[in-house]
Amino acid sequence: MIVDASASTRRHQSLAQAKGLLETFFDQAYRQRARLALLTASGSTPQWQRHGLKASAALQPWLRALGAGGGTPLLAALEEARQWLLRRGKAHPGEVQRCLVLTDGRLQRWKPVQPMPCACVLVDIETAPVRLGRARQLAAQLQADYQHIDQSRKLRTSCSSAGNGWFRDTEKPDFQPLING
Repeated sequence: MIVDASASTRRHQSLAQAKGLLETFFDQAYRQRARLALLTASGSTPQWQRHGLKASAALQPWLRALGAGGGTPLLAALEEARQWLLRRGKAHPGEVQRCLVLTDGRLQRWKPVQPMPCACVLVDIETAPVRLGRARQLAAQLQADYQHIDQSRKLRTSCSSAGNGWFRDTEKPDFQPLING
């Protein structure tokens, strides 16, 4: 999982919506006892938060503290994740891998990127009134399935009474296909 937490994701509640989505994903991954690798792209270099460990409640404090800022080392994060997935696939050949990328795609420019060595979904979190659409272009280069965070009511609707971006149980998006294949 690669999370773009660059400064541009702070605008228009993009990162806040992504955090609600991540919370739901973490909850489902925990229930499935899935292993996660989590890489954040902000500042000057990508930072690993987790390397193939089982999902746990320990992710919640990290998620609450996740803030946006700095540059966008997304391309470096994508390549680092791709290399890690290749190594992990060799070390654990029976393991099913999936990659989830959350980004607004707001990169100045980029060289073509190589596809991930597994099934990949890119969730576009760009919510500005004027959208550049670069995340869709990036998804095409990654050969990833593309979905905008606004495409589904389940992804948009949060529990407004709590004010914390949590999804109601009946509105939680289903990440089973991404976790289980």
